[in-house]
Amino acid sequence: MRLIILLFVSFGLFAKAPKDVNLKNPPPRIIRTCCSFGVDVKVAGMPFIKYTEVTSPELIGEHKYLGSKAENNGIIYTQLGGFIDMGHLRDIADFTAYLYLLIKEERHLGSFSLKLGNEGGMKTLNVQVPDNFTDEDIVHLAGKIAYDLSVWHEISTSYGASFIPLVPERYSSFSVEDAYSNLLGVHLGMKSILSDGEYETEMTANVKETLEGLKALSGKESTIEAMNAVKDIWWSGKAKLPSRKVLIKRQFEVYDCVFPMLIDAEKIEKSEENKICVPNLSSANEPLNDFYSLTIKANFKIPVEKVFGAHVKEKNVITQLDFPLLIKYAEEATFKSTDQ
Repeated sequence: MRLIILLFVSFGLFAKAPKDVNLKNPPPRIIRTCCSFGVDVKVAGMPFIKYTEVTSPELIGEHKYLGSKAENNGIIYTQLGGFIDMGHLRDIADFTAYLYLLIKEERHLGSFSLKLGNEGGMKTLNVQVPDNFTDEDIVHLAGKIAYDLSVWHEISTSYGASFIPLVPERYSSFSVEDAYSNLLGVHLGMKSILSDGEYETEMTANVKETLEGLKALSGKESTIEAMNAVKDIWWSGKAKLPSRKVLIKRQFEVYDCVFPMLIDAEKIEKSEENKICVPNLSSANEPLNDFYSLTIKANFKIPVEKVFGAHVKEKNVITQLDFPLLIKYAEEATFKSTDQ
């Protein structure tokens, strides 16, 4: 017991992050399977199955690193933050925590690389950690990388990448709740890592406090009612999964700050206090993009040549710096398909 106490004192913030983390194996790109936007969304070829994946502040459980059934995730509508996907929020918080631990562990090398699996192409993370980086800098770097990974998931699925072969995920790419939920997860993860308590305990408390601050609606029926208020406006009551027509409205504005999409759209313009921003700078005001690259060897689904030109991108390799152009192209393609 005495040795354990000494280790906690010696490692400081490092010991407060999740326990029993296998740094050699990064979390899967989909940790918690959640959620389809809409109410009683039908599935093609399966007439007896309908999806309504909502929850409420009273039903969600304590946060568990990499998830548990007790979390009872789903979508919650908040009056100030719009729809919050608790699965997305928790996933990105956990990935932030993992990356923080990994960077802390490997920083003595000066630089390191990590394979992150195939999603629209093989993903490789290359990181360089300056000697003057503080714990807070490392947390912000981890949060920035985690958020870029979440953005790549939206980009790749919008072009046809999928977790299950032959089942495209275009129906959920750039959904109205995704970006805000993901970025909120980054901020809650960073806050929990930098706090005085154990990560999972702090995440549980921070989630509760944040939902209260955003005025989350009580009861599942309240969120269902909010979903129905935007039926056939934001989502289709007729389209069936996995059709891309399930989503009518999408949110492509994911950098550098994200506004919540509220049912009363006028509040989006008036409420600066509810926007959240991507951590972009170190404590020395250096761009965090200077200290890592998330490279993807894009497969045939990603239209690299159409977006960047035949001679701009050699060997189909792109990085997080290329994401805005890919998002813009995906947005234009979505509008064209909607008009047809």
